[in-house]
Amino acid sequence: MTTAISSVDFEAFSDHSEFVLSHVRREPDSQPPPGTPAAKAFDSATMIRALRAVSAEILTDKLVEALMVTVLEHAGAERGLLILRRGDEARVEAEATTQQGAIVVRLRGTAAGSSDLPETVLKLVLQTRQALMINDAAVPSPFSADDYVAAHRVRSLLCLPLVKQGTLVGALYLENTIASHVFTPSRIELLALLASQAAISLENALLYSDLRETQAYLAEAQRLSATGSFGWRPASGEIVWSEETHRIFGLNRDTKPTLEFAVSRAHPEDRESVQQLVDRATREGKDWDLQHRLLMPDGAVKHLHIVAHAVQDEATGRTEYVGAVMDVTTANESRQALEKAYAEIQVLKDRLQKENVVLREEVDKTSMFEEIVGASPPLRSVLSQVSKVAPTDSTVLISGETGTGKELVARAIHKRSPRSGRAFVAVNCAATPPSLIASELFGHEKGAFTGALQRRQGRFELADGGTIFLDEVGELPAETQIMLLRVLQEREFARVGGCGSIRVNVRVIAATNRDLRAAVAEGTFRADLFYRLNVFPLEVPALRERRPDIPLLVEYFAHRYARRAGKHIRDICRDAMAQLQSYDWPGNIRELQNVIERAVIVCDSDTLSIDARWLSGRASAVPPAAPLSAGTLAAHAMDAIEAALTESKGRVSGPFGAAARLGVPASTLESKIKTLRIDKRRFKSG
Repeated sequence: MTTAISSVDFEAFSDHSEFVLSHVRREPDSQPPPGTPAAKAFDSATMIRALRAVSAEILTDKLVEALMVTVLEHAGAERGLLILRRGDEARVEAEATTQQGAIVVRLRGTAAGSSDLPETVLKLVLQTRQALMINDAAVPSPFSADDYVAAHRVRSLLCLPLVKQGTLVGALYLENTIASHVFTPSRIELLALLASQAAISLENALLYSDLRETQAYLAEAQRLSATGSFGWRPASGEIVWSEETHRIFGLNRDTKPTLEFAVSRAHPEDRESVQQLVDRATREGKDWDLQHRLLMPDGAVKHLHIVAHAVQDEATGRTEYVGAVMDVTTANESRQALEKAYAEIQVLKDRLQKENVVLREEVDKTSMFEEIVGASPPLRSVLSQVSKVAPTDSTVLISGETGTGKELVARAIHKRSPRSGRAFVAVNCAATPPSLIASELFGHEKGAFTGALQRRQGRFELADGGTIFLDEVGELPAETQIMLLRVLQEREFARVGGCGSIRVNVRVIAATNRDLRAAVAEGTFRADLFYRLNVFPLEVPALRERRPDIPLLVEYFAHRYARRAGKHIRDICRDAMAQLQSYDWPGNIRELQNVIERAVIVCDSDTLSIDARWLSGRASAVPPAAPLSAGTLAAHAMDAIEAALTESKGRVSGPFGAAARLGVPASTLESKIKTLRIDKRRFKSG
């Protein structure tokens, strides 16, 4: 409630107040009307007892209760309010009433309002810091018109300010609705003394309450952080510890700590260093920092970190220390456990890394080219070149007819390169319209062209750190060739519609089924781009140039598609194998793959057959190169496996084993050897 008052009201209230207070001072003690509380004079003993009742309490709630009970006992009032200032607000802290001869005190802590007391009276008392008394509110006055006075039929009222050392603490309000002239001079004298003592006691109680609250917060904070505090006067040896410091050292709270006790608690291995620090701190009077261990009576070990600040007493010139004691046992144990766990993780990591290297080497040896099936000399030559160029960052240009497996070769290069852990991004340059290929490769900015509704990353950005495979690179339009040339030369590019350069670290592998040299001569392909791409050329042989691989490819594709279709193919008819080996395969491996898939789909038995009409091209007039004599799939496979075992001297796995020579996984070959009942031991040399 705001205590502001208008200047007009203030003058009127001041004049009337002066009249009332001067009248009170002159009025002698008199008996109140019959039927009202008896007025009486108070001797010094009564005053002392009343003052002691108020000053004896230090806890706020008990002090308020004692004050209100004492006031109502000696004031002749029916009701009283204790009002305290909280900033700019006046709050009713307690209300006391007389009920059936007993005094009841109720703690409230609510804002003072017009329903609690006359606001005009409270405003004037708080404004002037002077007492205000109305002997008979029934007599017309500026205060008798107050809504509260009229509504509650107040006869006598008294409001005393509570002031301590010139500071307004609050007010004490008393009222009686039965009798007038209740507050006699002797009562006012006692109430004035009580009000003066109450102001002091309330202020002390509030300070004590704040101190207790602060100490409670500090003690709880120290407990939670395991940090105690201390004070030490080296000259006298006096030590003061907080409750948490007592707990850390395992000393009873009621026992006074000593320097000798603190040193004796130190771990035997640290005791000498602790004593040396104590001597140095006593002598030098400087800040210090100490980490040591405590050995507790139960054998437990605590780790402490103590920091102290030297404070110079200007009056005596002596040094005192204030500091903090931190129990870092849990932190040390956690750090040690973490270091141990990290060391174990590092050992496991090193072991896994070594095992990973070994496994990767083994996988690379046995299944590096698991998708590239065959063992013919032309294919072996290509794979040998792949093994050499893969670990480098050199640009590779793969050429060959359609369907020869150029992308498989590109993936094999990426897999064997240091970039194998990063992205492999494949782009078919012939599958994207010429007007969009630049955006596909290099990305575009929002609004770069119609339909570019947002920024888009290109394939080069997506492949950053990895490998990008540009299939059918010979189909790139001239303007895109220039952008690609810049990437190869400068390792940077700009998005379509953008002005800033973007740097990338990408390995480029390109492939084409065109004769790029002829395209350069015709002017459809840039010569400088050709030479940038043709750093390491690889020519993938056509299937007709590697006819010995056809039986292995047939078996590989037949097994794959039979598994997908849920069928079991055990053999292939002799005529079908002859047709497959005599065919020129203009579509190369892709065409062979389609033919075998089709054959598996229509196959109704465990023997695979081929419809001659599926082979649309002309048959070769030249007999198959090094044809296998067997007429079935099993016979062809047995001959090829035995030949490979002969060359590898019976060894299946490893870089020089039969599996690597045939271009199939070692596990697949072992299974096939077992199925065909081939004895590997007869191929081993002593």
